[in-house]
Parts: sequence; structure tokens; C-alpha cells
Amino acid sequence: MNRRLVSILLCAFLVASACAFLVNRLIGSRMSTAAKPNTTRVIAAAGDIKLGTVLTASNLTTMEIAGAPPKGAILKPELAIGRGVIADLYQGEPILDSRLAAVGAGGGLAATIPAGMRACAVKVDDVVGVAGFVTPGMRVDVLISGNPPGVVAPTEGSQVRTLLQNIAVLSAGTDIQKDGEGKPKQVQVVNLLVTPDQAESLSLASAQTHIQLVLRNPLDTEISKTPGTAVGNLFDDKNAAPVKPHVAPVKAAAKPAAPQYFIEVLNGAKRDDQKFNSPGGQQ
Repeated sequence: MNRRLVSILLCAFLVASACAFLVNRLIGSRMSTAAKPNTTRVIAAAGDIKLGTVLTASNLTTMEIAGAPPKGAILKPELAIGRGVIADLYQGEPILDSRLAAVGAGGGLAATIPAGMRACAVKVDDVVGVAGFVTPGMRVDVLISGNPPGVVAPTEGSQVRTLLQNIAVLSAGTDIQKDGEGKPKQVQVVNLLVTPDQAESLSLASAQTHIQLVLRNPLDTEISKTPGTAVGNLFDDKNAAPVKPHVAPVKAAAKPAAPQYFIEVLNGAKRDDQKFNSPGGQQ
């Protein structure tokens, strides 16, 4: 074979190999770039973190999130350290600014109180606490019972009214964690989340009346209009026929007497009195 032809074929083979290698590298780099989306490194929970915990460096880790990060995601650990947790966090969950208390608010129960609201403590017993099932995160109505001041109603006795409705429970006793299993727990004090006006009413009711908490479904947010009731109403016979009110017979009005007129008549030395029932009529 001609040596010149062999050299040409060898050069062509080397050039083709080099071109194939370059094309393969170029296509491979583009495919790897397209397959790898843009990611953002955010701060996440290193383990399960309970409500009220003040975050430290050991509670935090980082994770990569593809695409845009969630709204309010914390990107630097120093923005989370020292802040209280106002909602339970779970391992691997990105930490959002809305799940943390404000800077300097600390942890515990105070950090869970929204701006403009108050935590009002109510002393409870086994009955008032709905047999221990009032736990943090639940919703209750507040009933008060007693004798209204200035009301004289000996036949009715004590009265009961619904003071507040759909009130959130912040804590039960010293526990501010939600009970996931719904187990009853006997407590002496329940903290309710109320407005300042509601706190005044609840504080006065605690001192002057007997308070009872009524458990309600958290999804039921309707405010009912209840008139209240009294002890006397509990013993009313609901099946008895209605009593017709006694109406006294109306007496006919007496006919007014006709006006009378007296006239003194002097006839010489004689004196006479005459009486008339009406002008022109003589008796």
C-alpha cells in the first residue's frame, strides 16, 4: 500500500477522534448543566424542636432546595440563633421566619402570644377542665354562673351566661406543648389567648362568678347567640299545655250623671229653691 495514502488515512483518523472527543465533552457538559437545577442553601432543623425552645447552633443544619426558596426562609444561622420557636419544628424542615418569635422576645409561653393579644390564666378543676382534655391548641367557650347583682329573682335562682366563645388555649398547667395523643391531663391553671377587653371581663368573672370551660371543635368558628338560662327554667314542664292568661271582664263605664242646676226664686217674702237636671229641664 502506498505510504502516502496510509499517512493521510492515519491523520484523518486522528482528526476524527479528536473531534468526536471534543463534541462528546461539550454535549456532556451541557447535559450535566441542564440536569442540575439551581439550588439554594437554607437553614433547617437538625432534629425535632418543640414549641417555646430557644434555638442554638446545635438545633440547626443546612439543606439544599431546588429552585426558589420558600417565602421567609432563613439563609443564615445567625438570623435564627437566640429566637424562640412559636410552632413545633420537625427534623429536616426548613426554618421560616414566621415560625420564630421576634428577635429579643425569648422563648416559652410569652413568645407564642401574638401582638395585641394577652394570655389570661383561669383556675380550673376536674369539671371545669373538661376532665383534663383541655390541652394547648384547642378551642373552648367560657361559661359563667352566679347571681347577677341587683337582680331579685328568688324563683329563678342562679343564672348562667356564655361570656366568651372560640377562645384558643395557650397552655394547660406548665405544659405549652400540644398533646398529639389526646390523653387527659389534670391541671390547675389554663392560659387562654384573649384580647385586652376580654382579659378584663375574664379577670372580673374569675373573682365574682364560677367559670366553666366548654370544649368545641376547632373547625367550628361560628359564634352562637345564646340567651342564657336560670335554675328556675330547668324545672319548667316543657310538655305542659300553655296557661292562658286570666282576663278580668271589662265593666261598662257608668253613665255620667247629668249636670244639675239650683235656682233660688224670691217671691215677695217667700223663698223657694228649684233644681234642674239640664238647662230647660225642671225636676
